Amino acid sequence: MIINKTTGNIISHNERICRHFFSQALGLMFRPKQNLVMIFPKERKISLHMFFVFYPIDVLIADDQLKIIEIKRDFQPFTTWKSAKKGKYVVELGERRTPAGEVPAALGDQINRF
Repeated sequence: MIINKTTGNIISHNERICRHFFSQALGLMFRPKQNLVMIFPKERKISLHMFFVFYPIDVLIADDQLKIIEIKRDFQPFTTWKSAKKGKYVVELGERRTPAGEVPAALGDQINRF
């Protein structure tokens, strides 16, 4: 479960953790709607694609202190995106109770550890 510690809102009830290159490269491709967390060994610029992901998602980028430093709202299928800042954690929100674009988080909010 991912909780926005700043507001107390639940961001995700259930998510899949991806720590290794192959699972991160596969991401949400060809999968039903679900939430995914990518954990990188160190902070880096994040490049994402939505090839073969058939639904829009929201993306949270968090630094090594789990502070949200960037948000990509309503990331559409078959598009690409690169973060402006370096992050260590990526939270992809594909399955949730709010529509894409309405993620319950803001820049600077703190999330819990995975």
